[in-house]
Amino acid sequence: MDADEFRRLGHALIDWIADYRQTIESRPVMSPVAPGTIRARLPATPPQQGAALQDLLAQIEHCVTPGVTHWNHPRFFAYFPSNTGYPSVLADLLTAGLGVQGMSWQTSPAATEIEEVMMDWLRQMLGLSAAFSGVIQDTASTATLCALICARERTTDYAQNRGGLQQGGAPLIVYSSQQGHSSIEKAALLAGFGRAQLRLIDTDDCCALRVDRLAQAIAEDLRAGLRPCAVVATVGTTATTAIDPVADIAALCRQYGLWLHVDAALAGTAMVLPECRPLWRGVEDADSIVLNPHKWMGVGFDFSAYYVRDPQHLIRVMSTNPSYLRTAQDGQVTNYRDWHIPLGRRFRALKFWFLLMDEGVAGIQARLRRHLALAQWLRAQVDADPHWQRLAPVPLQTVCIRHCPPGMTDEAALSAHNLAIARSINDSGFAYLTPSVLKGRQMLRVSIGALQTEQAHVEQLWGALSRAAQAIGAA
Repeated sequence: MDADEFRRLGHALIDWIADYRQTIESRPVMSPVAPGTIRARLPATPPQQGAALQDLLAQIEHCVTPGVTHWNHPRFFAYFPSNTGYPSVLADLLTAGLGVQGMSWQTSPAATEIEEVMMDWLRQMLGLSAAFSGVIQDTASTATLCALICARERTTDYAQNRGGLQQGGAPLIVYSSQQGHSSIEKAALLAGFGRAQLRLIDTDDCCALRVDRLAQAIAEDLRAGLRPCAVVATVGTTATTAIDPVADIAALCRQYGLWLHVDAALAGTAMVLPECRPLWRGVEDADSIVLNPHKWMGVGFDFSAYYVRDPQHLIRVMSTNPSYLRTAQDGQVTNYRDWHIPLGRRFRALKFWFLLMDEGVAGIQARLRRHLALAQWLRAQVDADPHWQRLAPVPLQTVCIRHCPPGMTDEAALSAHNLAIARSINDSGFAYLTPSVLKGRQMLRVSIGALQTEQAHVEQLWGALSRAAQAIGAA
């Protein structure tokens, strides 16, 4: 492909993306294909000769879009928001076009220095103090793994890094909420703590970690000769967006010398709104914080923001610094390869820069406030209907509900009934929401946060839920 052909096909692809976004409401939200459908539409052997790319655009509607669940659809209410706005699409195109490798300052000074500025801009937007320094990670899962490794090394005075996991001493213990994300368990396993050394602490009626139970668990482990190491507090749990009491947890961590990591993967975006910042009161006492602008802020995947109080500790834990990576500028500049697990780095800061230059902070804030208001509207409808039950508070944009037909009290029957509602909605293609289980009760999660979601789309969902519940109940 030469430059002229690239230009022609690039224009055609941009046109296709724009048309796709403009007509996305006409598509079924969840992909309707059966397993193996897309695979069967592709040849069994690779092409021996090239020059077929020009024909590939015509195959997108045959081989790609039927197997796509449309996360940017305005009636996508499943899992979590995963928005890729036009600015991010353009930034990813530029990133790919430049093709730079930003593993060190020397390999691409712009990639490093723009990231430094973007992470500081984001810090200011969140109301965090200058005590925190940030780096872009791929996901919150990776950031939490980094946090637990850093906690491990601080607790052991770097003994694990020196001698490996076979070093002696009492086992290290990690604490988190029963409602914490599964990535916390995975990070504990990968960082060498082991599943037996992960304590999942009970939650209260609002699904937030109970500090009294955390204090009890720490005291019991100390009496047993174990070594409490780290607490992962969650600001915005996956199931319900519950908010752990960060300030009280931080006080316990200070008392016992534990590392405090705050997982705010989804809810961290809300802190761009000053009125939401009381939700994570005490966050300034954290050792590390993670949030995902690629969820609710509008930055395309992958863009996870990881903030640490002591970057030198992070660098000491993560750096290997072989001779072929050393440069004359080392010591004068930031080499982000030493701030996380991978060596290679894409120019991801461009996505955040492009977003801010397009929307500004005020534009992002307005969109977030719209989503919060829509969640409160849906909450009000549920609370006003005697046949619907809300299973959790609604501090942010996720509403957890279930339908309870008159006279149906058996939990197994209620579970089957609500799962049938979810299947009816999702299989119709009209909307997509996620069924889940909260403390033994089947529920329907409605996560509001797509870029194009407006009042009408939430009203349409509520109407569809009511009709599905009535039809299934009548059957």
